[in-house]
Amino acid sequence: ASAVRDGAARARVAVARSLARAGAERDAAEAARAERDEAVTAARREVDDLSARLRELTDVAHRDEVARAQQQLRIEQLQARSVDELGLDPAVLVEEFGPHRDVPVPSDDDEPRSVPYDRAAQEKRLRAAERDLGRLGRVNPLALEEFAALEERHKFLADQLADLKKSRADLLEIVKEIDERVERVFADAYRDTAEQFERVFARMFPGGEGRLVLTDPDDMLTTGIEVEARPAGKKVKRLSLLSGGERSLTAVALLVAIFKARPSPFYVMDEVEAALDDVNLGRLLEIFRELQEDSQLIVITHQKRTMEIADALYGVTMRGDGVTTVISQRMNDARDEVAV
Repeated sequence: ASAVRDGAARARVAVARSLARAGAERDAAEAARAERDEAVTAARREVDDLSARLRELTDVAHRDEVARAQQQLRIEQLQARSVDELGLDPAVLVEEFGPHRDVPVPSDDDEPRSVPYDRAAQEKRLRAAERDLGRLGRVNPLALEEFAALEERHKFLADQLADLKKSRADLLEIVKEIDERVERVFADAYRDTAEQFERVFARMFPGGEGRLVLTDPDDMLTTGIEVEARPAGKKVKRLSLLSGGERSLTAVALLVAIFKARPSPFYVMDEVEAALDDVNLGRLLEIFRELQEDSQLIVITHQKRTMEIADALYGVTMRGDGVTTVISQRMNDARDEVAV
């Protein structure tokens, strides 16, 4: 038992020593693992940074390659354009018109002037020239033929316009002559009619006064005519203030004045004396007798006194069977029969 106890004590001391050594080793292992974790984290962070930097560099390199390819393509296009449009080799074009040479610019005087190359200024001039070229439009290879056709069309239209102007001038001259003739004829007719109207009105209205007045004597082509009538014993001159019979008689006086001023082979009158009394009708019939000497009168009337002075009567009557018929009668023959 003593030996076991002593062995157990030694074993306990050995176990305690082993535990202490194991704890120290565990702490050291934990510390080493923490250091390794920090190192791994730092390494991963560095790897991420490097990866991002690599991607950025890759993108930059890709963009540079794309830009280089684009620039190369543009250079090739410019070279081809130089050969196609200008007919110059690119090297010769750069040598003669490169940025190392002065650029000629327009000046107010006739002497040429050159300035050093300035890219911004030349780009501005290029944009202005491109705008001007764009406004000019595309080159039309048929422009000469179209110009010739348009020139011929313009000459034709110019000749037509000259003919129209000449025709217009001739027509205006003819119109002027016609206006002068119409004005002269109208003035003569108005003067004669006015004179006859004053005479006829004095016979229709004994002691009265009537006349024709022009509204615009300075322009005979557009003037109007006013009729002034003043029967005996009245102060009014306007037709609207006269009675119906007076207005009718004034109108007949104007009509007869026109007949006397410009006689015609025959006249047609319809119920012109319907509104007249016996005295005025007698005056009108006297004028009818005067007109009968030079012209034929066709008068539609219901007045017995008017029928009495006629040479022939035409009328419509109804027979006993109810059928209407047109009859005519020579008044001279009837008067001879009555005389016999």
